Amino acid sequence: MISRIWHGWTTRDNADQYEKLLKEEIFEGILNRNIRGFKSIQLLRRDLGREIEFVTIMTFDSLDAVREFAGEDYEAAVVPKSARAVLSHFDDRSRHYEIIIERTGEK
Repeated sequence: MISRIWHGWTTRDNADQYEKLLKEEIFEGILNRNIRGFKSIQLLRRDLGREIEFVTIMTFDSLDAVREFAGEDYEAAVVPKSARAVLSHFDDRSRHYEIIIERTGEK
């Protein structure tokens, strides 16, 4: 399993708009692509005072599945124009980690 992690930042004024865009358009678009090996996506939000940080964490079965999502240069950030319009800055590259252990609270 692979975890793809990316960061983006907005102004305080754009934060709610960006969150809504992710929930209602961007994440739905990703889900509708039916990418083989795509497992999940999480959105994290942190108030830094002058700006708001967002983190997306996507989970895939393999790097091949990541490539199906992002293309051959799979580390390149996938940031639609609509998102670029409200982000103040963002990671140009995503980071990928092999998930070694995943535990839940369920037994």
